[in-house]
Formats: sequence, C-alpha cells, structure tokens
Amino acid sequence: MCWPAWTSSIRASVTWMCASRRRTPGTVRCSRQSANRYGSRVVAAGTRMPPASTPTTGPALPSVIAGRRAGRSGLTMNWCVELPPASRAQRLLSGLLRGVTRVLFRGLMRPAVPLLMQRALLRLATLLPPRARGVAIRPGRLGEVPCEWLQGARDNGWVVLYLHGGAFVLGSPRTHRAITSHLASLSGARVCAVDYRLAPEHPWPAAVDDALSAYRALLAQGRPADQLVIAGDSAGGQLTLSLALRLREAGLPLPAALVCFSPVSDLSGATWHEPPAGDPLLGRAWLEQGVRSYCAGQPDLRAAWLSPRYASLHDLPPLLVQVGSDEHLLTQSLALQEHAELALRLEVYPGQWHVFQINCGLLQVARLAMQRVAAFLKEQGCQ
Repeated sequence: MCWPAWTSSIRASVTWMCASRRRTPGTVRCSRQSANRYGSRVVAAGTRMPPASTPTTGPALPSVIAGRRAGRSGLTMNWCVELPPASRAQRLLSGLLRGVTRVLFRGLMRPAVPLLMQRALLRLATLLPPRARGVAIRPGRLGEVPCEWLQGARDNGWVVLYLHGGAFVLGSPRTHRAITSHLASLSGARVCAVDYRLAPEHPWPAAVDDALSAYRALLAQGRPADQLVIAGDSAGGQLTLSLALRLREAGLPLPAALVCFSPVSDLSGATWHEPPAGDPLLGRAWLEQGVRSYCAGQPDLRAAWLSPRYASLHDLPPLLVQVGSDEHLLTQSLALQEHAELALRLEVYPGQWHVFQINCGLLQVARLAMQRVAAFLKEQGCQ
C-alpha cells in the first residue's frame, strides 16, 4: 500500500532490542544470544507484543533490526542500525502525516466505500509524497502488459520490475511514483512499474500472470537475468514472491535479487499483528475485502501459490524485506525467517508502519530505508 508516516517517538512496544551490544560507528551489533531469541520470533494473530525492557531513547537506540545471511546458508546474525535524531520539523511533519493517513485510509478505505471511490481517493492521496527530481517517466509495454518506465540521471543497465501494492484491487504505476522514482534515482537502475490487472474485475491469477509476462518480455529483449530485480510493496510484495516461485518452477532464469516492502505473505489472515500504537493505514476488513476479490473461488488461502509463507522458498535469489513495527503485517514478514533455506535480510523499523518508504521525499527515515535498498542492490552488482 502507500502513504504511511513516521513518528520520532520510538515506542516501548518494540521488542527486538539487543541483549548485549558492541558499538561501532553508526551501528549496534547484537549478540548471537539476542539473534536467537528475537530474530525468528513470530506470534499468533491478535497477540500484543510486551514492552521492551531496554530504554528506547538515547544514542544507543537500536532502531532497525536486520537479519543477515552469508550467501544462501542460514541466518548468521542480527544487527541494529541507529536512526539520526529527528528535527522538530520532522517530528511535526510525521505527526501530521500520521493523522492524515489515519483519516484517509482507516476512515475512507473500508468495504462500505465503493471500490471506484476508493481508487479515486488513492490517486488523490498519493499526490502528496513528492517523486524524485531528475527522473524521466514514460509509458511503455512489455509484451501485452502496460507499464511505466522511470530512469534517473544514471543508467547502469539494470532493470527493477516493480509491482505496486493496493490489496490487489487498487493502485497503478502512477500512484507509486514516490517509491519508484526514488528507487530509480538512488539505485541507478531503470524501474519498470507494471500496470497489472486488478481484482475483482480480474481475479487470481491475472496479476501474477501479467507480472510473469512482463518478466518474460524483459528476457526476450535480451536483458540478462543477473541484471534484473523484482520488487514490490504490500500486495505487490506477495506478487514479487509468487512471481519468483513461478519462475523457479518454470525453470526460467531467476533475477539477481528480490525486494519487498511490508509484503503480504499469508492471505489466510492467520498471521496478524496488533501494534499497541495501532496501524493508521491498514485495516483488516479492508485487506480481507481485497483478498476475497483476488482469490475468488480459491478454497485454500494457505496454498503455496497464494501465501508464500507456506511455500518452499529454496533456491530463490537474495531477498531484502523492510517492515515497520507499527503495522499489522509485521509478523507476516517475521514469519519468512522460518525458512532456513531463504537468503533473507530482514529490517524492522521501529515506529514505522505500512510501506513508509513512500515518504522518501518527505521523511528522513524513509530516505534512509531507500538508501539501504540501493546499498543492498549494490551488493548484488547493481552499481
């Protein structure tokens, strides 16, 4: 989804705090004991996380928890990345965005509001987050699938195939330009945002079929798979993982990396987090509306082709997942750590919620997260 905000008041509800720490410039490293205790913690739906016993203010604040793997082996460590102190202007802007987000999304994005009106409201709401400067945008097609190309001043030859969020029923490349333009600008890759078909007009598997057709078209153009990346947010994160599984099963060349922002990994809804501060953007009834529309006629929502959490994720490319602590889908990201075969880097951002990266042009924490995406892609060769 889109348009979350950042509040600089880090809440005591964050439980992923380091049990012991060794300071290095800009980071706090967690011990193996801490990684084992907190790194794979997943709770049942509806569970409220207990408050942290470690103070959540001060210079040693571990503000991002990340899982890091050596190659495609197992989880080797967790680390914590400190956020810079927020200015008064950032705090005020964060509070304003949080309040407006709650009014627009929790108040107006709900099943009682007609879907056409929801789509119009999303288009209006996403006009606020600014896109990156100096990024050219042009329409295009990949095979029979419409798309939008975004290219910054630097072009390193890589392509990011981007799948937008919107609970499978909303959104378009235009509504997510605040993410895709900054991704193009920071990474040096060209971003191709796919305008896949939406439910309920086009239920499963239309969206993932469109994503597969777009990826095949990139290969047919002669683009090497080791210079391709698949990325997506929320429902687009589910499509990212589902597309990777389809590629693996079809024996097609896999991309160099996968990137997911707050992915939906369990369409059954069994994995659901209740943050004490509340999620100002995502409502359960609204997400369930989208899932019902997308999965019409599917008897088992835990099937591997619908809920990647329950799939075998072996032999997939390195995966970066970023998620906020103040969102309902937190545990759906944490659940991916159960897959020892997955080369996963998981980053949890305290005080953030659903797809906060869309505020990259407004908030420091969102820009930091996008910079870390660019750094991750650089590690895969995108430079």
